[in-house]
Amino acid sequence: MANPLLSGIRVLDLTRLLPGPFCSFYLAQLGAEVVKLEEPQGGDYARMLSPELFTLLNRGKKSVTLDLRQPQAVTVLKVMAAQADVLIESFRPGVMDKLGCGYHDLKLINPRLVYAALTGYGQTGPYKDRAGHDMNYCAYAGLLDQTGAAGGPPVLSNFQGADLAGGALTCALGILAAVIGARASGQGTMVDVGMLDGTLALQALSLATIRTLGGSAERGGDILSGGLANYSIYACADGKHVALAALEPKFFLNFCKAVDRPDLAALPLAPGADGAALRAALSALFKTRSRDEWEQLLAGRDCCVSGIYTPQEALDNPQVKARGLVRMEDGKPVSDLPIRFSDAVGTAGDCPALGADTADVLAGLGFDAAALAALHASGAI
Repeated sequence: MANPLLSGIRVLDLTRLLPGPFCSFYLAQLGAEVVKLEEPQGGDYARMLSPELFTLLNRGKKSVTLDLRQPQAVTVLKVMAAQADVLIESFRPGVMDKLGCGYHDLKLINPRLVYAALTGYGQTGPYKDRAGHDMNYCAYAGLLDQTGAAGGPPVLSNFQGADLAGGALTCALGILAAVIGARASGQGTMVDVGMLDGTLALQALSLATIRTLGGSAERGGDILSGGLANYSIYACADGKHVALAALEPKFFLNFCKAVDRPDLAALPLAPGADGAALRAALSALFKTRSRDEWEQLLAGRDCCVSGIYTPQEALDNPQVKARGLVRMEDGKPVSDLPIRFSDAVGTAGDCPALGADTADVLAGLGFDAAALAALHASGAI
């Protein structure tokens, strides 16, 4: 990586599955040394549940096996933490404390350590010990209620908004802020991120609606969830769909001119029944052409209309290709860091085999051959 922005930052990653590994993947792509700590028997559950997902999320990291149920392994973790900048874990609150390697234990060894706990509900509150997944956090945050068409049931998205945005990226932001603070003051901190917390914080539009109306909008009825006819989804002649996002009047006027329908501009741009006439007219209009024909007709007309693509089609989008967002590796698509810097580039790296770096990493911390053999014999690594 040219000019790695996080060069010299060592991250110990004890997380599994999706949110935590996605968080540390971004840190690795920014140049941090991410050491993934996994149980010797099987490692991260994602290795078996979804090998391809595991590969995507763990490129550029090192894998060290460590069974924290063994006292010797806890000793090893403390040695590693003494020389680390960041530790990320996603166990339920109190688990690391019971093992003797919680935040208060590790900060005695390394006062500048940034300790990030990424959990479903955070370290406090009546839900803190509950199990959960992305759908649960989205449900509690009000996101699921607002996802779907008017009059229909809540719809489950294939985008894990709580895991990835409310959790992983929120946690990465907290970690980076804490690392900057630790560099300036010499004192680390605990970063407590609950995925419900982060998801609720992203509900800016819904909160604004509550402030304005005194309550939530009906599903599919808020201004950016289908309530406005000029910001909605329409079926085309071929059964595919387009997204019309001409929210501002200037963009909608451009659309009306492009389709030679000045009469549409005279209809009310309003939610609910007041906008029904415009919605009906637009529904009829879009069914006169295929999705691709609409894209060709409206390209360059500055009216915010786009075809709705499948994930497979998205890989071939010319804008995606021009930005180099996805590349092929061994015939399979991979995505790298989606951030561009003027004087730095992200790094990919290979996905580590389970425990591939155990000997090298521990040797670098002062464990000799005899110590490593004893750790193996005890089942600690």
